[in-house]
Formats: sequence, structure tokens, C-alpha cells
Amino acid sequence: MKPDQPATPSSSDPVGIGRLAPTLQWLLLTLVSVIFATVLELVGIPAGLLMGPMLAAVLFGMNGGTIRLPKQVYFCVQFILAMMIAGAMTPGMLGTFSGNWPLFLGVILSVIAVSTLCGWVITRMRILPGTTAIWGSSAGAASTMLLMADAYGADARLVAFMQYLRVIFVASTATMVAHLWVTGAEAETAIVWFEPVSILPFLATLAVGLGAAFAGRMLRVPAGAFLLPFLVGAVLNVSGVMTTELPQWLLALCYALLGWNIGLGFTRSILAHARRALVPTVISIVVLISFSGLLALLLIKVADIDPLTAYLATSPGGLDSIAVIAASSNVDLSFVMALQSARLMIITMIGPALARFVANRA
Repeated sequence: MKPDQPATPSSSDPVGIGRLAPTLQWLLLTLVSVIFATVLELVGIPAGLLMGPMLAAVLFGMNGGTIRLPKQVYFCVQFILAMMIAGAMTPGMLGTFSGNWPLFLGVILSVIAVSTLCGWVITRMRILPGTTAIWGSSAGAASTMLLMADAYGADARLVAFMQYLRVIFVASTATMVAHLWVTGAEAETAIVWFEPVSILPFLATLAVGLGAAFAGRMLRVPAGAFLLPFLVGAVLNVSGVMTTELPQWLLALCYALLGWNIGLGFTRSILAHARRALVPTVISIVVLISFSGLLALLLIKVADIDPLTAYLATSPGGLDSIAVIAASSNVDLSFVMALQSARLMIITMIGPALARFVANRA
């Protein structure tokens, strides 16, 4: 018999951080996230509570981390953040949109058109197969695009890579732009993390959000756990039927969990699988972000929207991360979310037909 030889590790064997027990991985991720978030908050970066955990999670994912945010936890994060945004909706938003709806619709369709064009170019260059590049470039909610791409035969891993890479680029760019707009007075505004909470409005907020999120899941509404609570909560808040009540500590926890969900998706296997598409994807993201900046200038000039609000409103996703950045900045949150939600609903309705149409001609 031949002498025993050391076993060669397979590609599925855990490496790096993945060799640690899951409990230790969560503890280490929490510690690194707290450090990153604290530094970003001290520097004055908006949404540091999102960006810090997201960067920490990317670091973990790329170094072999095996932990993932449970789907049930992410489900709760979605409807809580949706109710937070719904609480910022105002009746004045309807007046703003009714007077400028052709412009706003043109902005939304322009972002969709440019993102689709980027996907078409990548497909024509034969860098990615079939509809994968189209779905990966679509400027909708990343989770929604993943579900729809998988249903229509695209490579879900490549779509995930393209979507979440765009989310990180957009979130980082939007955060830095927001940071440049922070004035001294805004930076000194203190957040009371554990202020008293009105119990009945708080329970009503959770009940409405949870019920609408379950309805969205049962009805199979794309991004239903986020979109339906947002729509129902917005109607109830604008009509005066309900007042949204959510404590700051709960929102901070949701920001961190959202950052983890984005960052932990960047694993070594996905990066290896998408290596050939990295440079074209980055170029397409930069083009899309730059084009969205030009659209923001149009809103500033024509509709008299303040610069930061216009920029966040036209940023190409993801919806939840832009919502957190907008909520952490001095902007018109209702306008930002109205434009972002409208784009998501339109791309959800026309996305499948658009992807097939473009792919067939690419």
C-alpha cells in the first residue's frame, strides 16, 4: 500500500474565516461592523450604520465567510424599513408629481433605457450569455431582479454579482455625495437612540407592515415584502389614519442587517465565476451612475429640486439602500422614494418583455 498522503482540499472546503464556527463568525462580523460603523459615523458619513456593516460583510464574504442572513430576518428588515419610508410620505408629494409627471416619467424611462443598453452591449460582446447581462444591468431592486432572472432562465449567480456590485457602487457614491452636502448645522444634529416610544402606534406600525409584507409574499408581488408595506403605509400616513412610530435603535439594527445581506453575497465562488465580466460590469455601472447624475441636473434646472434630493432620486438602486441613505441625509425623502418606487414598479412590469426583446436582438 502507498503511504498516506495529505488530503487535497476541495473547492467546497471552508477556507479563511469560513473555518471558524458560525457563532464565532457572527461575533467577529459584529465586532468589525461596529468598528467600521463607528469610524464612518465619527467622520460624518451619512448612512454609516449601513455602509460600515456592508463593508465588513464584503470583507468576510471575500475571505471565505460562510454565514448568511436568514431569509426570515431579511423579510423583517424589509417591511420595517418600508414602514419607516412610508412615514415620510406627505400630501405635498402628490402636488409635486402632478405638475411634473411627464418629466419624472421621462427620467425613469431614461434610466431603464440606459441600463438596458448597457446589458445589450455586454451581450453583443459575448461576455455573458442570453438574458443574463440584461437582468444583471436592470436598474431595479436587486432581490427582485434575481427572482425574475432565475424565473426566465438567466444565470442567477452572474446576475447576483452584477446587481450587488452596482448596489455597492451606487450606495458608496451616493453616500459620498451626501457627505459633501452635509453642513455644520446638519452634522451636529444628535440622534436620540433610546427615546420613549408610543406603544400603540409602534405596535400598529409593526402590525400593518407585517400584514402587508405577508400579503405581498402570498400574492407574489415582486419585492412585495418591501413594496406593499411601503404603499399601504404611505396611504395610511398621508390620509392621517396612522402615524408611523419606529425607535431609532430598531432602525439602526435594520440598517446593519441590510448591509450584511448585501455584503455577504460577495463570495469567492461568485467572484471567480464572474471574473470575465468584472471590467465590463464596472464600466456599465460607471456609465449608468454618470447618466443618472445628468438626469439629476435636469431635475434641478427644470423642476427646482434641491441637488441632493435629485441625485438620490435618480440613483439606479437599490431601493432599500438608497432609502437608508436618504433617511440619513437632509433631503425630501418622500420625493426620493416616490421616484425610486415608480422606477421599480415600471421595470417590474416591463422587465420580462424588455429582457426577451433585447436578448432576441442581441
